[in-house]
Amino acid sequence: MPRVVSVYFPYLATDRIRRHGGHEVPADQPLVVISKNGSKRWISASDANALKLGLRIGMPASRAQAMVTNLVMVDASPAEDAVALKRLALWALRQYSPVVAVDGTDGIVIDTEGADHLKGGEELLISGLVNMLRAKGLTAKAAVADTWGAAHAIARLTTETTTVVPIGGITQAVMGLPIHCLRLAPDTVHDLRAMGVETVGELAAMPRAPLTLRFGPEPGRRLDQLFGRVAEPIEPLRTPELVEVSRNFQEPIGAPETIEKYVRRLVGQLTAKLEKRGLGVRRSDLVIHRVDNTTQSLRAGLAKPVRDPTRLSKLLCDRIEKIDPGYGIEKMVLVAIMAEPLEEKQVASSLIEEAAVDYTPIVDILQNRGQRLYRVTPVASDVPERSVARIAPTAEETGADWAAKWGRPLRLFARPEEIEVIAVLPDQPPAVFTWRGKRRRVKRADGPERIFGEWWLTPRERQAVRDYFVVEDEIGERYWVFRAGDGVDMATGSHSWFVQGVFG
Repeated sequence: MPRVVSVYFPYLATDRIRRHGGHEVPADQPLVVISKNGSKRWISASDANALKLGLRIGMPASRAQAMVTNLVMVDASPAEDAVALKRLALWALRQYSPVVAVDGTDGIVIDTEGADHLKGGEELLISGLVNMLRAKGLTAKAAVADTWGAAHAIARLTTETTTVVPIGGITQAVMGLPIHCLRLAPDTVHDLRAMGVETVGELAAMPRAPLTLRFGPEPGRRLDQLFGRVAEPIEPLRTPELVEVSRNFQEPIGAPETIEKYVRRLVGQLTAKLEKRGLGVRRSDLVIHRVDNTTQSLRAGLAKPVRDPTRLSKLLCDRIEKIDPGYGIEKMVLVAIMAEPLEEKQVASSLIEEAAVDYTPIVDILQNRGQRLYRVTPVASDVPERSVARIAPTAEETGADWAAKWGRPLRLFARPEEIEVIAVLPDQPPAVFTWRGKRRRVKRADGPERIFGEWWLTPRERQAVRDYFVVEDEIGERYWVFRAGDGVDMATGSHSWFVQGVFG
């Protein structure tokens, strides 16, 4: 089932100016963009601060200046806005899906069929997308639905930052929306409203023949696209620097073995082009165009630049069963979305030293099946839960190591678990503790090992301390426990006890 994400940038022009426009505008100062035609000047874009002060799109610039004294006014640059939007679409193309396109002047549209699982599902995909854009200084809203039209409408007309419309839930989600969400011409919207038609539900209830006779086929076509009765294909964004090969078929194909044969041929052509440019592919997209005017796609990511046709073919052909040819495939396109310089290295033979084992092929296979792989590396921190970090499975060794002289448990919990303890303060280990509902009597203990708070990271930890003990219960199980605080001054911690890990 196709799923489409629409990303809407309500303040694209002003966000671009704050980021790259060369204007140092404080975040709390209102900013508007001014368009002009002859002597007429009006507001064509505004940030949230200006809107809160009563300014509106289309308002004369002179009136806006009279209303707000410290208003910053910048001339409009539609060309620069379009370049910024295309740059965002290319970023989404590399990060999220093979099928991404610019959606009007204020958004992008993404076909995420088969790609959402790589981000943990649709909720995590769009929330992560919006958060990443916010970190870049861009305000965005996102919606995912079965059709482009529904996702486009909901992203622009709901107050929620992210919205996921359940599969098959378009009707319930859009029937109450105003008709201008259908992307109709302004004159058509005006005439429909003059007839008393305000919502999508009211328009959908009208007989199709009189509607077409009065307004032409466009309202009916937009309704059909909104509800998924007519396909609205997304033409993927492409740039000249992308390496791309394609194959058109005079007769549609659909058999898995035929698809695999032509995928391998396309991979051979792509790697030949990459070789001429001295490049290797890091991420490739196979886009399938079906005869019913719909598309499907497969994405293959690699841990390092590769130009090996056998390896790339395997990553794509292993997932051919995910392709539904429908009534047949009329075109296949293979694109190197991410390509990097690839230097050929000569491997010196040796009778003594063994060649380094390249385990990236198995990493590529597992990651393209949706597995989220990582390695852990030591971090220079005395706080145990901060002493490790996740890195890419193929990342270079950091060279860091744990500097602690005391023993550490083999199993370290991600977060300390609170326990009930009977102990003599301030320096004695627990005599008895209860963890996960089971009471344990301590037979042996070693400690304390004092760890101080990292005040340079968190000012609240300036006085914080932890006292760690290695304790052994009556059946020989050993635990790493600590008390938050020094046992005397409450400013150093709550004096609650926790278990941090288990030995053996």
